Formats: sequence, C-alpha cells, structure tokens
Amino acid sequence: MKVYTTDKIRNVVLLGHGGSGKTSLAEAMGYLSGITSRMGKVTDGNTLSDYSKEEQKRQFSISTSVIPIEWEGCKINILDTPGYFDFVGEVEEAISAAGAAIIVVNGKSGMEVGTEKAWELCDKYKLPRFVYVTNMDVDNASFRQVVEEMTEKYGKKIAPFNLPIRENEKFVGYVNVIAETGNRWQGKEVVPCEIPEYNKANLQICRDTLMEAVAETSEEMMERYFGGETFSEAEIRAALRTNVCDGTIVPISMGSNTLCQGVYTLLDDIVKYMPSPENRKIAGINMKTNEIYNADYDFAKAKSAYIWKTMVDPFIGKYSLIKVNSGVLKTDDVIYNVDKDIEEKIGKLYVMQGNKPVEVPELHAGDLGALAKLTAARTGNSLSTKTTTIKFGKWEISQPYTYMRYKPKDKGDVDKISQALQKLTHEDTTLRMVNDSENRQTLLYGMGEQHLDIIASRLLNEYKVEIELERPKIAYKETIRKNSDVEYKYKKQSGGHGQYGHVKMRFSPSGDLETPYVFEQEVVGGAVPKNYYPAVEKGLQDSVVKGPMAAYPVVGVKAVLYDGSYHPVDSSEMAFKLATVQAFKKGFMEASPVLLEPIASLKVTVPDSYTGDIMGDLNKRRGRVLGMTPIPGGRQIIEADIPMSGLYGYCTDLRSMTGGRGEYAYEFARYEQAPSDVQEKEVAARADKVSGGEE
Repeated sequence: MKVYTTDKIRNVVLLGHGGSGKTSLAEAMGYLSGITSRMGKVTDGNTLSDYSKEEQKRQFSISTSVIPIEWEGCKINILDTPGYFDFVGEVEEAISAAGAAIIVVNGKSGMEVGTEKAWELCDKYKLPRFVYVTNMDVDNASFRQVVEEMTEKYGKKIAPFNLPIRENEKFVGYVNVIAETGNRWQGKEVVPCEIPEYNKANLQICRDTLMEAVAETSEEMMERYFGGETFSEAEIRAALRTNVCDGTIVPISMGSNTLCQGVYTLLDDIVKYMPSPENRKIAGINMKTNEIYNADYDFAKAKSAYIWKTMVDPFIGKYSLIKVNSGVLKTDDVIYNVDKDIEEKIGKLYVMQGNKPVEVPELHAGDLGALAKLTAARTGNSLSTKTTTIKFGKWEISQPYTYMRYKPKDKGDVDKISQALQKLTHEDTTLRMVNDSENRQTLLYGMGEQHLDIIASRLLNEYKVEIELERPKIAYKETIRKNSDVEYKYKKQSGGHGQYGHVKMRFSPSGDLETPYVFEQEVVGGAVPKNYYPAVEKGLQDSVVKGPMAAYPVVGVKAVLYDGSYHPVDSSEMAFKLATVQAFKKGFMEASPVLLEPIASLKVTVPDSYTGDIMGDLNKRRGRVLGMTPIPGGRQIIEADIPMSGLYGYCTDLRSMTGGRGEYAYEFARYEQAPSDVQEKEVAARADKVSGGEE
C-alpha cells in the first residue's frame, strides 16, 4: 500500500444497530476498491472484517476491524464496529481513532435504538456524519420512511444527497440532488437517465434545503441566495463540505451492499465531504515542560501516537493499533512509551486489513497503522520520542457492571486460564477479572451476559481451556446485635503431653462494620498468662473468616478475654487458640446473630415513557427509589438503593424492558441487615453444604 499524506487520509467509523449492514458495506467498499476480487458474505463467514472464528460462528461483529482502502488518490481507513451493546467498548475505541462516521440504517427496519445510540456518540465526540440506508434492493425497504423518521428526530440538518429510482418494485438507480441528474445501473456501470416524474417534487424540496444550508455558510452567499442567483456546482460542493465538517448538515444516501449499488457514490462523497485529519484538533501534555502540546495531526511536528486498540491473536501474535497524532513514523524508529516509561524499537510498520498485516515504509500524521510485538504497550498508551515526551488523555471507555463467577473445568488449568484472561483483557478494555478472596470466588466483569459467554467460548476455542460461568455468591457478612458471655475449656488427654486451654469471653457489637473484630483483654491476676494472648487473638482471626451462622465473613464484633485458666504443663498456644475458636462460635450464636447484605447506589437512565416499568421492577428487586431527575432528550435518571442480590441479570432485563434504551450504573454504598427470609435461606444453604460434606 502507498504512503499517504495527512490531507489525503479519511478515518471513517461505521456505526449502527446490530444487523444493519455495516460489515457488508465494508465488504462492498473493499471489493470496489480492489482489495478483494470477490465479495464475501457474513452468512458464509468469509468477509474481510469478521475474521475471528467467534464472529464467523455467530454471524455478527464482536470486535472493531480496520479496512484501509485506496480511492480517488485518497486513503480511507474504514473502521467496522460491532452493533450489539455488549461490545460498546470496541465502538468507543474506534470513535477515538475516527474523524467522521457513517451511521448505517437498515432500510427495511428503519430507525432503531442502535441508530439513536450511534447519533448520540457522534454528538458526544463532535463527529461529522453521513447516514447510509442499506438493503434498498429489498421489496419493503423505504428510504422515505428513514428520512422522515430522522428528520422528525433530528430536524432539518438531515439532507438527502441522493433519491432512489424504482421500476417495477426494483431499485434501479438514483437521482443526484446536487447535480440534479438521474443515474441508473447497467451491470457495474452507471449511465445517465431521465429523472422520473415522481422524483421531481421531492428533488425540489431536497434541493431547496441544501441551497438554504449553502446560503448560510457566509453573508455573501446569503445575499446571492436572496438575490435569486444560482450557485455553481463547485460552490455548492465547497459550501456543503464546510456544512458536513461542522455537523450542520448530515447527508443521507442509500444503496444495496450485496449488489454494490450506491457504494461507489458513497466512497466519492467520503473523499469530497468528510474531513481529513488536518482539519481536526488533538492536544496532549508535554511532560518535560508541563505545557499543552497541540499535535493537531501536523506532520512537521515531533512524532507522537496513541494506541487506540490492541489485537492479541494466538496465531498472529500481538499488534498495537495506533493513530499517528503528529510527525511521521518510519520503519526502525525508536519510540518512547510515556505510560510505561520504556523505549522500544518499532521495527516494521504495518496497516491492518482485517487481521492481515500489510507492511508500509512510513505513516504520516492522522494515519492509522499497527506495530507488532510492543511487549509493554497497552491500549490507551501514548507514544512519542524521548526528547519530546507527549502524553495524551485516555479515552473514555464504558464501565462493565455485569459479572459472573467462573471456575476452571479442570483444576490443573488455573494458571493457563489466568494467563489467557490476562491476554484477553489487553485486547478488551471492558473485560475485568476480580479476585473476591473473602468469598473464595473469582469474578469476570463484562458489558452483558452475551459478552461473558463469548469470552468463555474464546477461551475454549483459542486458548484450549474451559471455564464454567455461574451465579456469583453475594458478599454477605455476619454480625451480632446483642451481648453474650461464654466460657470454653479445651481439654485433651491422650497419653503423654496433654492439651489444656480455658477462656472466659464477652462478645458485643463493636459498632464498626469496616473491621472484623476488636480484641481486648481484662484478665486479672494472671489467670491466663500474657504469652497466650496472641494465641487467643489468632483464634479470633481464624473464626471471623467464615462466620458460625452461614459461613460469611464476620464484621463488627468486640471480643473481651476477661478470665480463664491454664495448666503449667499441658497448656499451649494451640490449646488456647482452639478454645477461643469454640468460644467464639458459641458466643456469636448466643448474641443474636444477623446477616448483613451489601446495598448499591443505582442510577438508571431511561426515556420518560419507561419510568413506571422501571420503578415497578425495582420494587420487585427490593429496591428503594430515592428520586428522579429529568435530563435533556426526554429522559430521566432514577436513583435508588438496591441490594446487590437484586442486580443479578439486571442488564438483560433493563434492555428488554426499554428496547435497549436504558442504561445503568451502580457502586457499593453500605451494608444493611438482610430480611429474615434472606437470612433463613442462606443459613439453610450452609446447613445443606455441611450435611453434604462440602464444608
């Protein structure tokens, strides 16, 4: 692949609902530009961008892939993203590397929740965008319906650049609104044709909208427009480029990906109207001077880059996908990783075509490429030279809130699973591993149940290790509400040296649920010698790990050793420790033990129309709604306190209740006493385990 300068580069991300046609559009673009000699199909598992076995098996995108294509003397880096919400982290990474977006809408389904989310992301990151309507060769696809729905939601900025021509219910061509010409397909060729009568009224409306937008670009244009002058095509295109780049106009066009119709025009429009990186800003911090460094994709400045994604493949190795923020990266350059404080030689430079690395001699500012085998590098790291050390801000990636417990199918695979998951977390920034040692479980956090299911499948297929996902144990705790006074004598005589330890202890609530226990001694007259106090405390330490009631960690207990006795020969540290363990069990159970459950502060963001359903569902989960706050866009933030046990499966349920429009976030708030029915259930479960020999 040739080397392209900054002004000849377009970084375009494909966004949209799952199944809207992003991957088949990327495939059609690759085919038209000559990367492939035949078009692959998602159903056949042979597309450029869905290259992993999981994607081919499930027939949808799981990770973002890059397809650089050459078109009209420019390089267009196409970023094909997943449409399913479980893989939103991949979308956010791709947006960090993109300079513009194409929101892909299925002409058959119309606007979907994924379309709205794509639009919101473009608004959030100020990305210029096109809307592209796919499946126009299908009978019940309606371009007009999509235009009407989007105009109603987003206003007059929606501007059709092309209108469909249909004959006998077939999609045969399009009307170019800017040039006011009719075009029809003959095989792969486009030939001029008459504009059908039924298109003329629509054409006039669309053209008037465009002309108003063109007039608004300057006062001079406005005067000419009101003076009745007509603009030349070159003037219209130049003005529209300004409008598209600043987001005041969102062009909408259409086509058929499978027949490669409309894609040629779309590629032309990307080159004509979408911004090159030189029109966009990017700033970091110069770590030596502590000043803001405006990289701004300037090829003349010191070289700097940002790792926006990491690919880890058991077969092809590790690649760090980068965006060059300034300067020109060349083969064999030495770069400094600011975050890891390490210098590395980059060796060869690549651009990725799906999972196929293609070697290039250099990458100019604004371009996307890949570096192989950077051992320390991680997603989000900044790369620069040691002399001009630049650090860029980390991109915002969604927080995972869905978690499940995982266990190895084969206990001998524990280390292999840990290493494989470590590699997957390098690649997937929304995947987290947490070791919950208190409850003796390892947890896997992801964006949804499907996400975790795919991780388990990847471990099996790519790393040959198997895990079982199951419902996590809730981190309950045990404490006491009343006081107790107990004694326990541990006495064992089995020939020879015996064992003797005798303690009298008081137990009461300490009032501090942050610490497991407080130990004090009030022994008078050496009834228990001082050298046995540490053994008594060790007995307490062992006892609070698994409480006597339901085997959960103990908190908030004050233990006072006030009396006891010892034997000058038979007493030992072990005897006093065991006496304390038994005294604790007895004293704890006599002091009105209770189960504490973790409570989370939950925030649910939903459109107004769903608030009743959400509040009803939260009540079923024992949630307490604290209040509602309206926010722009006709949405509400519902705040509630909810037991952690009520959050299991919430991600899936919220999506089904709101059609995917609801979002939630939570954080641990405090512990509260669990209701009696929950306590009874946990105590019974513990009893079953004991009788079954599991403990």
